[in-house]
Amino acid sequence: MSVRIEGAVKRFGAETAVDGVSLDLPQGAFLVVVGPSGCGKSTLLRLVAGLETLDDGAIALDGRAVAGPGLHVAPESRRVGVVFQSYALWPHMSVARNVAFPVEAAGASRRAALEEAMGHLRSVSMEAFADRAPAALSGGQRQRAALARCLASRAGTVLMDEPLANLDPHLRAAMEEELAAFHARAGVTTLYITHDQREAMALGDVVAVMGRGRFLQVAPPEDVYARPASEEVARFIGRAAVLDATIERVEGATALARAGRPAAAASGPVRMRCAEGTQAGPSRIVLRPEDAAIDAEGPLRGVVGQALYRGGAWEATVEVSGLGAIPVVSRNRLRARDAVGLRLLGGWALPGRKQGGAHV
Repeated sequence: MSVRIEGAVKRFGAETAVDGVSLDLPQGAFLVVVGPSGCGKSTLLRLVAGLETLDDGAIALDGRAVAGPGLHVAPESRRVGVVFQSYALWPHMSVARNVAFPVEAAGASRRAALEEAMGHLRSVSMEAFADRAPAALSGGQRQRAALARCLASRAGTVLMDEPLANLDPHLRAAMEEELAAFHARAGVTTLYITHDQREAMALGDVVAVMGRGRFLQVAPPEDVYARPASEEVARFIGRAAVLDATIERVEGATALARAGRPAAAASGPVRMRCAEGTQAGPSRIVLRPEDAAIDAEGPLRGVVGQALYRGGAWEATVEVSGLGAIPVVSRNRLRARDAVGLRLLGGWALPGRKQGGAHV
């Protein structure tokens, strides 16, 4: 099903948890909403599921209004399936009975419901565990069983609220691959909630970065990373330095920018990506690790701050006078307090211009 949200507002007392969120999600899309704890993302999911009532705005599923002024369609009538962090499997039922339950509740015979349940279990590679109790499953197996139950409910939309949060890092990586394969097979519209930016970038066709109850940017993951809409998005997604700069010239989709205060003028102008409408003058720029390189002959000098080995490469920051901490990645060993040369290779000029101390 398609999901359309128009100006959704949800308040809890004096606090506004969801503040005018709008979204148009086509059928079959996989949207990941990512943001820090308390930003409103789980409340948004509960509004779509019907587990919370709107204070303002409207929600439609597949063109059918389910929430709005004077309207609240019950959760069981919305054709949505929800996978919670706890998976919410009934402990007194076998895996097969858990999956068969929504089919039987819809009017099918017990035998027909179990036959359909086995088909859904095969789709998530869980048919061998059909007779087990949920307590006898691993975390990853319980998650797959919860996904199979979502499919059995004939949900047109699947809502997932931090479903990998309870898994260890190795299993989380494996389950990311399974979730992507599940979506490719089932083709159901998916709204996925997480606070983990790595998860968001790996899974989503589209990523919505949320903060203070609002969407800060909605775009494909590669655009959110390479072309953040604001300093807040740039700092939340990936490693980045956000610096003062002066744009000297704009040429189409690129800008010639000089980073930092006069103390960093030795870096010279650097060609960077920029948004349409960018103008010459004071600006703010985003430098990702790939936008700088350790280079003994580089025009900038700095000192390595924290350096961590991430398997195949070292992640570090380099403190440069007049610029601050610049993130870098190097295949050569880096040690804290090493003096190094640095060269800037590119970057992203944030949309808008710095005026009166605020970025607008």
